[in-house]
Amino acid sequence: MNDFKLTTPTQEPGLASAMQVVYQWNYDPEVDELRRLYVKAAEAQWVAERDLDWSRPIDLVKFATTPLGAGVPIEKTSYWRSLPAETTAELTKRTAAFRLSQFLHGEQGALMVAAQLVNAVPHTDAKFYAATQTMDEARHVEVFARYIEKLDHIHPIAPSLKRILDATLETGDWMKKLVGMQIVVEGLALYAFREMRNLTEEPLLKDLLTYVARDESRHHAYGVQYIERCVPCLDAAARTELEDFALECARSLIDRNAQGFFTTLLQIWTEVGVDPVEMIGSLQREAGDITRDLPKGRRLGPVQGFVIPTLRRCGLLSERVAAHFHGFLRENFGGAVVGEDVDEFLRWLPALPADTAAWVLGELQ
Repeated sequence: MNDFKLTTPTQEPGLASAMQVVYQWNYDPEVDELRRLYVKAAEAQWVAERDLDWSRPIDLVKFATTPLGAGVPIEKTSYWRSLPAETTAELTKRTAAFRLSQFLHGEQGALMVAAQLVNAVPHTDAKFYAATQTMDEARHVEVFARYIEKLDHIHPIAPSLKRILDATLETGDWMKKLVGMQIVVEGLALYAFREMRNLTEEPLLKDLLTYVARDESRHHAYGVQYIERCVPCLDAAARTELEDFALECARSLIDRNAQGFFTTLLQIWTEVGVDPVEMIGSLQREAGDITRDLPKGRRLGPVQGFVIPTLRRCGLLSERVAAHFHGFLRENFGGAVVGEDVDEFLRWLPALPADTAAWVLGELQ
């Protein structure tokens, strides 16, 4: 007890946030979809200590199959194939530790946003569901931290991710919190969890991601089912403001010019003994051949393949904002990936899966 402190050396100064607390005196169900989602979430609670076998060491040989999460799989380049097996194994481990660390930090942000939503959303069903998500997110922080410590070490949060978490926590607009976290951040995470879970052969990671992905599919559904009801109630100015918030969230998280993700990856590669110039050069020369062999869903990536279709369903993809999305995606990934013009870009957008939980677990093709 004598070692207990009110502050710790790892915490940051407090972040000021603007948020109204909304009482709701009607306790009857108002949004049936959200009430059913709340019941489903309550029934699906799991316990990390009990339901995952933490006694298993991480199988580093099988872990080497874990995808690195690049927009184009660099593991398919000739440069990658020329590297010694021990180098690619170390590169995969360190890159995955960085990537998983960003998941971990994002889950802490989601934990705090979900807790805010309990206070801020006006409907009882939405408050109930946000309470179950708060518990989910605490569990996700627990399991990612524990797995990363077994694998390597926890990396600091990337500045671009920190900016969007701060913006979502700071805003006093509960709809922006839903769009920023449930649709953009959770949508990107859900897509990444799906890819990592379905492609990795490491047993503990696959089990962990199975549990987490089931939870995340509900979190995404909460955002979609709630926001698509709210958007028709907004005037044009409020809808435009919400569209722009979603756009900036997505831009911040995937823009290669944003400080953080790409710079850190280059540093990791260099430390392992990889020549980043040769790696990127090989990727640029061979990207066309690599992407031509990929399934269309992988080729589109998480923003074009999942986040933007979600925004379209929610009524937050006007022609104006679609042009902005196309512009920065084309700048980052090229016209061959996102379409040469906005019309082609929109034609390539897929529909959302009818059953997101089945889709994320690879049960739907």
